[in-house]
Amino acid sequence: MAQPTFLSSLRSRLRTTPPPPHHRLQPSRGYHVELGAREKALLEEDVALKRFKSYKNSVKQVSKIGNVLTLAVVLACSYEVVVATSTKLGKSL
Repeated sequence: MAQPTFLSSLRSRLRTTPPPPHHRLQPSRGYHVELGAREKALLEEDVALKRFKSYKNSVKQVSKIGNVLTLAVVLACSYEVVVATSTKLGKSL
């Protein structure tokens, strides 16, 4: 009985030995190269862009206020659920 071609090719692939691991001749990280004049100029602080700078302290403060408000809403909802269940239990007894 003849074997299907896909089975024979699969068997031949499984029989072959895997290729040897690729040894890197170069390190994975490149060597440090000093920045050029253009790169140094791009990394300097630009006075014209200073007014668009993010204000981290105000962002942190708004984030804290949002967290407090979220916590207050969750606590209020939990209180309402407890009150509703306790009144239902009190009426049924």
